Amino acid sequence: VQLQASGGGLVQAGGSLRLSCAASGRPNYAVGWFRQAPGRQREFVAGITWNWGTTVYADSVKGRFTISRDKVVYLQMNALKAEDTAVYYCTTRSGDISTTASEYPYWGQGTQVTVSS
Repeated sequence: VQLQASGGGLVQAGGSLRLSCAASGRPNYAVGWFRQAPGRQREFVAGITWNWGTTVYADSVKGRFTISRDKVVYLQMNALKAEDTAVYYCTTRSGDISTTASEYPYWGQGTQVTVSS
């Protein structure tokens, strides 16, 4: 499975962006979004199960971000903050949603999100 994240950009604090994750083949059971800021570890943002649409969110984005899927997986990001600035990656695994990056074997290239304060 090859994944490609897109939709990043520069936005002012309080603004919105929608990221997309397209897969070359059918994603495995769970698809996740992670992010990595300079000097920090990659952290879980949100995940969704492909079949049932079950979702999980990091506490830091609950109420602001929404993950969804149809043919691609989207991450709608509202009320963006400067601390949301990072490279965002989408990933997939055959098991249930995990918040641990090392449990995902397939990763795409990330997309940069920069939020100016």
